[in-house]
Amino acid sequence: MTARTRRKKYVYAFGKGKAEGSAKMKNLLGGKGANLHEMTRLGINVPLGFTITTEVCTYYYQKRRFPGDLKLQVKKGIRFLEKATGKRFGDPSNPLLVSVRSGARVSMPGMMDTVLNLGINDEVAEGLANLTGNRRFSLDAYRRFIQMFGNVVKNVPHESFEAVLEELKEEKGVHLDTELDEKDLEELIKRYRKVYKKYTDEEFPQSPEEQLWMAIKAVFESWNNKRAIEYRKLHNIPDTWGTACNVQVMVFGNMGNDSATGVAFSRNPSNGEKEIFGEYLLNAQGEDVVAGIRTPKPISELRKEMPKAYDELVNIFRKLEKHYKEMQDMEFTIERGKVYMLQTRVGKRTPRAKVKIAVDMVRERLIKKEEAIKRVSPEDIDHLLHPQIPDSFEGEALAKGLPASPGAAKGKVVFDADRAAELGSQGESVILVRVETSPDDIHGMARSKGILTARGGMTSHAAVVARGMGIPCVVGCESLNINYSGELFEINGKVVKEGDLITIDGTTGKVYLGDVPVEAPGIFPELNELLKFADKIRKLGVRTNADTPRDARKALEFGAEGIGLCRTEHMFFEGERIYAMQEMILAENEEERKKALNKLLPFQRKDFYEIFKVMDGHPVTIRTLDPPLHEFLPKEEESIKELAERTGKSIEEVKKKIEALSELNPMLGHRGCRLGITYPEITEMQAKAIFEAAVKATKEGVKAIPEIMIPLVGIDKELKMQKEVVDRVAKEIMEKEGIKIKYSVGTMIEIPRACIVAHRIAKIASFFSFGTNDLTQTTFGFSRDDIGKFLHDYIDRSILSKDPFAVLDQEGVGELMKTGIQKGRKANPKLKIGICGEHGGEPASVDFCHRIGLDYVSCSPYRVPIARLAAAHAALEEKRK
Repeated sequence: MTARTRRKKYVYAFGKGKAEGSAKMKNLLGGKGANLHEMTRLGINVPLGFTITTEVCTYYYQKRRFPGDLKLQVKKGIRFLEKATGKRFGDPSNPLLVSVRSGARVSMPGMMDTVLNLGINDEVAEGLANLTGNRRFSLDAYRRFIQMFGNVVKNVPHESFEAVLEELKEEKGVHLDTELDEKDLEELIKRYRKVYKKYTDEEFPQSPEEQLWMAIKAVFESWNNKRAIEYRKLHNIPDTWGTACNVQVMVFGNMGNDSATGVAFSRNPSNGEKEIFGEYLLNAQGEDVVAGIRTPKPISELRKEMPKAYDELVNIFRKLEKHYKEMQDMEFTIERGKVYMLQTRVGKRTPRAKVKIAVDMVRERLIKKEEAIKRVSPEDIDHLLHPQIPDSFEGEALAKGLPASPGAAKGKVVFDADRAAELGSQGESVILVRVETSPDDIHGMARSKGILTARGGMTSHAAVVARGMGIPCVVGCESLNINYSGELFEINGKVVKEGDLITIDGTTGKVYLGDVPVEAPGIFPELNELLKFADKIRKLGVRTNADTPRDARKALEFGAEGIGLCRTEHMFFEGERIYAMQEMILAENEEERKKALNKLLPFQRKDFYEIFKVMDGHPVTIRTLDPPLHEFLPKEEESIKELAERTGKSIEEVKKKIEALSELNPMLGHRGCRLGITYPEITEMQAKAIFEAAVKATKEGVKAIPEIMIPLVGIDKELKMQKEVVDRVAKEIMEKEGIKIKYSVGTMIEIPRACIVAHRIAKIASFFSFGTNDLTQTTFGFSRDDIGKFLHDYIDRSILSKDPFAVLDQEGVGELMKTGIQKGRKANPKLKIGICGEHGGEPASVDFCHRIGLDYVSCSPYRVPIARLAAAHAALEEKRK
């Protein structure tokens, strides 16, 4: 084998209907490059070019230099472009200009760098003017190149060029860049070159080859710029992937009113409707559209201005969507009436649009149901259930812009992305307000509740990024007059300062001053259909944690299959109930306690009856009293005095009781089953309320399925004693009423010992439900009320990767759960096992619950849809492996 045949290929060419790469080569060619090759193979008109692979990027970061063969391969790539076009790179008489663009294997919109119009210099600019007969176009291309090259390659502040441009427009009395004539542009180029020299202490480079290599290096360097690193962190993209670099023949959308540039989506990325959605600008280049500097026109207007080009574009859009079986985000340029496609990729979209597009594509038989489920993440469902401003709200809007990303957000006005990131990470709700956002703002955008910009259209940077993150966003609010130095904005005569509260509605584009009421949305038809797809695939049952009929009703709407945790103590804090509870606690003997408990009985019975009615035919797991008794007693002097008067006790007696009940570590104290063992009359009253409610409901034709759950069991005898109370009361009531109620008694597994001796407990229990909130506390020895004092340090120092109270600790808590399951089922093969901590609605935790063989998860009502989809994802992942 010769040295020549062993050379590694770093450059892949495409053009004239042939391509050395394909869509399957994204890891090597990056997403942009792979799709350029694929479009070429499909016969779509793509500017000729070549792709430098991602391997060059990783090589560059390892060695801090380019591979030895790269220069020769790039030179051959340029020759290929010259031969195919008949133009010459650096030749003033027939110049070849190119673009140099980044392109990672996954879309990172705006995070890395691009240079357009490369290859132009003083001589080439004049030659291009003579060749095209359009000197204004040539000068416009040159000034754009100086600005973009200066900013991207040499870090000259974008704002410095913009300030010069704005100054010249003001001098000439014009509003738009397109209104500057040839002489104006000559002057602008001079001023731009002065700006370049001021920041670099160098003259602007005149050698096209030098420009090319500086730009290629800058593209690879941009993989590790601040915004790209931040974006990768947010989206869990490995740092080792690197970016490819695409060099293409320039096509020009700024050659006059028969030329244009634009961005389009094959479906609406905001609501998912099957319609071409996009924007364009006549006589412009690509960065004008996405930067939001000029407000673009809706793509529907292109049908009137360039009907032939519009029809061709629509056919291309449909062809690409059908080929990729996915909604596409595309960039195009029209040069003197001829259409060129510059990019296609899977389009970023809102969570609502994700759901609609996935379901619609199943209906259209483009994809299968399993694929539709995979395309929507549980986190997307979480965003969908975020607050919305109700239709009934009639408050007056301060202003209106374009509804770029739906949902309502309220927060303090912040003008700086760094400040937004700082406050957001501290838990503050902020709205980032900018004239326009740029990729450098990504860290602040990610930690803001919403985004508001004065400039930009529906495909501007702010709009695209916000939709991808699921953050409400309003763009193009042109009445917004922002004063960064004064830290305020003026809008329709009103001044709003940094720190003032505003509300934005990304669904309507409206902006409100102050706090506006919001409501949680319901399940819309496409989401309901997607979740039904998920239900047929998932193996895990999904229940809800609900203490009231209202919560139970909402959970059923969201698809809950039962109640996995009904906390009875929450029912004791309302109205007169707390009085009876306090009376019971202050009782001196069993007789007094029973008297007080008899007052609570009708309240409890009514609560359970109402819940059974709502949950007709669905199991209801009711946890007996769990918290320590001191939580029901007052702490304030005035409240203690009022309690004493109401119960006929002295203040001293009440204080003495409070002191007697106080504990050094109440979470490990006299609570849960320990209360029921000390005071069996409490368990007796609760059991009586449950079964009397079940009997009443049954008589009315309701199918009541009570499951009584004894909390904090760590010793099998604890459960045995409490179960005896429940069984005795159940028997008495059923015999008295002549009605048989199907019920079961189980326990909450929430301390490590219960997992270790699960084989003993399982012989008594019909079911286990892991209470992972307390199991996490008792396994780690962390107090969930106090962990906030050091949690951030633990995460920052990588001692913990996640908050263990939010995401289940699979290595520790998870191993205890596995032990409990294994031992429990060995002793009782019919043992039903679930989880009822809030981990039951967290996607990674749901996946773990699926893998260890739980029967169901239970979570709060608004997390039920999340759990349903997460359970389906877990089943599909298992099938894939």
